[in-house]
Amino acid sequence: MSRQHIISVLLENEAGALSRVSGLFSARAYNIESLTVAPTLDPTLSRLTLVTVGSEETIVQIKKQLNKLIDVVKLIDLSESFSLERELVLLKVKKNDAIVQKIDSLATDALARITDETDDYLIIELSGEKVWLDDFLASLDDEVIEVVRTGLIGLSRGERSLTL
Repeated sequence: MSRQHIISVLLENEAGALSRVSGLFSARAYNIESLTVAPTLDPTLSRLTLVTVGSEETIVQIKKQLNKLIDVVKLIDLSESFSLERELVLLKVKKNDAIVQKIDSLATDALARITDETDDYLIIELSGEKVWLDDFLASLDDEVIEVVRTGLIGLSRGERSLTL
């Protein structure tokens, strides 16, 4: 049975490293559902978080192949333990009272805020769990003009961490 896995990778922060990771997926016909990457506190390393779907056997193969890449320093599968995952969304909507009221009600939970406002349009920043974001966007239906999503990021809860 296939299920989603969130794999977090410490990667050498060098030209071509990301290309080699994506090439591994492409060459073996594995799909990347989402991908985020940014430098860590150590400027020589980047943290790459990718979401993929596959059977347990496929995920084992993906992790083995990733570990063989020279640029990969360390990896963990966040799906194997308790972890906290979030996604960031920016969306543009036509300004109206109903949207402003909806955002104001969510702002108390720090899940949404208006980050830019013109006479006719709003840019809204949302953060939270993927399912919640999907539901929220669906509730806006035809009101969304443009949307951009970061893809999932995550950290293991408790003692487990992706550090050297």
